[in-house]
Amino acid sequence: MNSIVKGPKDFLAGVLYFGIGATALFAAREYEMGSAARMGPGYFPTILSGLLMLFGIISILRSIVVSSREAVGKIAWKPILSVTGGIVCFAFLLRPAGMLIALIALILISASASAKFRFDWRATIAMLCLVALSGLVFVKGLGVPMPLLGNWFDALR
Repeated sequence: MNSIVKGPKDFLAGVLYFGIGATALFAAREYEMGSAARMGPGYFPTILSGLLMLFGIISILRSIVVSSREAVGKIAWKPILSVTGGIVCFAFLLRPAGMLIALIALILISASASAKFRFDWRATIAMLCLVALSGLVFVKGLGVPMPLLGNWFDALR
């Protein structure tokens, strides 16, 4: 049986892009759009979702037109679960532990997805600088209402 799809990897990538874009567009439907001059909270997510859906359509069309012999490979579960776990851990730690500790957990858990992940002093210093810079930029500079240190550290304040 001949399939219309000549490039299965492009097809699956396109379906994934389109699905994520459609889900994000559905989630952003309640937000006010605004205009290009006065963007509302729904403007950026809607534009980004539309672009992601467009890339999905392009990838699906490409899979029909361009022949590819690349087979769909095995799914790498460790990186998917590590990065997702890091994000979930960040979300759960943000209020009780604060942004600094939550970011450290996010970085360490996400980095464990790599086979090359090792603890060394240079990476540790880079991580601590990234965390400190993030705290300065987002909390102090932009005024994002996130605690640098959460409830667990109330005794230190």
